[in-house]
Amino acid sequence: MKFIKAFFKHIFNRIWRLLRWIIFASVTGVILGLVAAAFNFCLTEAVTLRETNVGIAIFLPIVGLLIVYLYNKFSNAQDKGTNLVLSSINSDEHIPLRMAPLIFISTVLTQMFGGSAGREGAALQIGGSIGNYLGNWFKLDSKDKKVFIMSGMSAAFSAIFGTPVAAAIFSIEVGSVGIMQYSALVPCTISSLVASSIGKSLGCESPNYLIKGLTEFNLLTGGKTILLACLCAGISVIFCIMLHSFGKVFKTFSPNPYERVFFGGTVILCITLLLGTTRYSGTGIEVIVSAIGGTARNTDFFWKMLFTAITLACGYKGGEIIPSFFVGATFGCVIAPVLGLSSSLGAAIGMVSVFCGVTNCPIASLLIALELFGKPILYFLLAIAISYMLSGYYSLYKTQIIAVSKYKKRIC
Repeated sequence: MKFIKAFFKHIFNRIWRLLRWIIFASVTGVILGLVAAAFNFCLTEAVTLRETNVGIAIFLPIVGLLIVYLYNKFSNAQDKGTNLVLSSINSDEHIPLRMAPLIFISTVLTQMFGGSAGREGAALQIGGSIGNYLGNWFKLDSKDKKVFIMSGMSAAFSAIFGTPVAAAIFSIEVGSVGIMQYSALVPCTISSLVASSIGKSLGCESPNYLIKGLTEFNLLTGGKTILLACLCAGISVIFCIMLHSFGKVFKTFSPNPYERVFFGGTVILCITLLLGTTRYSGTGIEVIVSAIGGTARNTDFFWKMLFTAITLACGYKGGEIIPSFFVGATFGCVIAPVLGLSSSLGAAIGMVSVFCGVTNCPIASLLIALELFGKPILYFLLAIAISYMLSGYYSLYKTQIIAVSKYKKRIC
């Protein structure tokens, strides 16, 4: 009798916990789906305004002063951005709710006036901030609140980028490299699917990517893929070094954040005028689409790395994920023909390889490849595995924990 009673108690507890997470995660998905749709709409309008009024880029240095003022007024000068969100998953560090509107507004301003930054990193901050607030509102304990933060990250990422499967996994993979937080799988999955559905219904759609010149995977094409992945791993390391070192250089050059952002905005403006193009402003999604189609300029990847490093280092706001896609896609597009692969396939391989190299998230990278490109799974699997190993312990995020060695079966 005691055995039967214990059995039903066990089943009841699991069902109750499942229902609880379904309700909580659905609420999170709805809220963040709506917020992400608003964020996407504002970013789209900002980009349209910039493209139809190219001259407004001259105000980029002044807008930078406004962004720094907002963060000094309502947050702090040492804002950690996505690093704070990741840190909160692994510790009890607090994420203030004001992070969400601050990163929302500042990212839109950065995009509108020609800064080079992404949107998914900003979405992670919005999702983590709102997820943390909802966790407090639902009166969850500290462990469940961390799960809620990951759930919020998945929801925002999913709604903005349109890859719900990858978004669900990315949040439970990115915090601690080598350890998957499977306890968050159910809430992250549900919030991701709900947010994605709402985002799509409100106009959040990812571009259509079509790989051209796809050839059968064999030993020869596999060898070429390995070479391309090795080069992409190197590019991902260089990109991470640039992002972190530029921040140190700017702070050494000028401890004053207002001087720093004004100077950085002026440098971006001057380089843009010298190059005579705005293709490195904003996210550059249209360039990514062009690269997947087989067309990119030889130096696109270099200029995007430089523009993004300056933009984020001097104080403008946004994400690093879409720029990493840009860098990988354009680099792969240019290098692939040299190795004997189609430029379109090379762009797709480069895109996911560099993303894996800078985030240390091979499973999420593979799922992004599947959701965006579909068929050539063997190319992606091989390239991601190589890039993950050769990129070492470099990362976009300083607070990302390397929990398990990439090279030996041991805990770091």
